[in-house]
Amino acid sequence: MAVKVLIPTPLQKFTKEQATIECEATNVQELIDVLEANCPGIKARLCDEQGAPRRFLNFYVNSEDIRFLDNVSTTLTDGDEVSIVPAVAGG
Repeated sequence: MAVKVLIPTPLQKFTKEQATIECEATNVQELIDVLEANCPGIKARLCDEQGAPRRFLNFYVNSEDIRFLDNVSTTLTDGDEVSIVPAVAGG
């Protein structure tokens, strides 16, 4: 099942400057592993040492924050769009 992944600009150096990647995955955790296999080094930017998504990154599946779904166990289906969005802070 093809899933469209939107890559933020700071991480595009791992995707050969591609802003969008198509991957095959059944859930977000598998998607992260597939991204690492296709774009070596990206997982270290997406996940902490325990393998959990970094706190300053937000993952959305079809505009829904995975923290309010099943987190990295969130199921993906053919045609889903996953956005990786860096958190923005300021004062």
